[in-house]
Amino acid sequence: MNILVTGAKGMVGAALVANLKNIKEGKNRTRSNIQINEIYEYDLDSTPEQLDVYCRSADFVFNLAGVNRPENPEDFMKGNFGFASTLLDTLKKYNNKATIMLSSSIQATLAGRFGDSEYGRSKKAGEELFFSYAEETGAKVAVYRFPNLMGHSRPKYNSAVSTFCWAVANDEEFHVNDRSTELELLYIDDLVEGMFDLLEGKEVHCEFDGVDTVINPKGRYCCVPVTHKVTLGEIVDLLEQFKEQPSTLMMPKMPEGSFAKKLYSLYLTYLPAEKFKYPLKMNVDDRGSFTELVHTADCGQVSINISKPGITKGQHWHNSKWELFIVVAGHGLIRERNIHTGETVEFEVSGDKIEAVHMIPGWTHNIINLSETENLVTVMTCNEIFNPERPDTFFEPV
Repeated sequence: MNILVTGAKGMVGAALVANLKNIKEGKNRTRSNIQINEIYEYDLDSTPEQLDVYCRSADFVFNLAGVNRPENPEDFMKGNFGFASTLLDTLKKYNNKATIMLSSSIQATLAGRFGDSEYGRSKKAGEELFFSYAEETGAKVAVYRFPNLMGHSRPKYNSAVSTFCWAVANDEEFHVNDRSTELELLYIDDLVEGMFDLLEGKEVHCEFDGVDTVINPKGRYCCVPVTHKVTLGEIVDLLEQFKEQPSTLMMPKMPEGSFAKKLYSLYLTYLPAEKFKYPLKMNVDDRGSFTELVHTADCGQVSINISKPGITKGQHWHNSKWELFIVVAGHGLIRERNIHTGETVEFEVSGDKIEAVHMIPGWTHNIINLSETENLVTVMTCNEIFNPERPDTFFEPV
């Protein structure tokens, strides 16, 4: 399959092309039904001659080209409707009935606050042009009315989320006019997966009730059904938590598929290079060091413990707190004793064979570096963040 992507250097186009290349080059094996021979990238710096060649050979077309911030409002129609006409005419020139996807906008509904949108009218005109093309040629057309898109794009342009991410990551001032304003957001990775579904013929069809998407297998339009409705206040509050993470170590809850998880990934793409790394507080003494790496809202914390040669650490027990010790370098011995029964167990551990060992509540425990020359490095996780006012940690030798 030869695939043409117009608007290939825009936010959506660049992400789509990069991921199409992953499939073409065998790096993404989750879409084995998609076989790609060539990817044609068309953008503003491309030539009419290139478009001609691409339209002659393409088996599938993603039309992502468009104008959303012209200097003059009349350029909306020229940029969105005009190029669509050129693209379709070129396909017809070669009698190429390749499936074609159109990136439209929720503003094309001309409903609610979009009722007087010049951009929406230009997108609506483009939609009708594509539907007429489908009737005339018999080619399959898939028209997507995207809501606000959420991906790495130029700040202070057409995405409030990108602007907020950039400002928070770079310590720049920003303003939120109304924290209660709600956005419907489609994350770029979800959009790309939706495009892969289209390539496999598994696209989701819909209709519109005003600006609301209504799933309908016989619908005229297509959609990516995974979107998030969030307020501006919720967005900036999450971003402020992300910004503080290197100092608090607290990682907000980010369940699979959640808006928070996607926003955090996007936020990181705006970090300046000097913020790629940050210092951690090492608690150092003559035995070695102990460093907390990350705290979580509901799963405790993760730490790194370094023991010098011959050193024993631990010698305490907990009522409810539990821990996992994972030796990743060195050679050591973990010993545990039940404080009620006196039963003892011990485990010889090594970075050469990484294993996890439970520190059981009610069992006093220690870890001994058996080496005379090398440090013992242990990753430690526990089910709660250490609270000095309620440490649940009681000294008792094993």
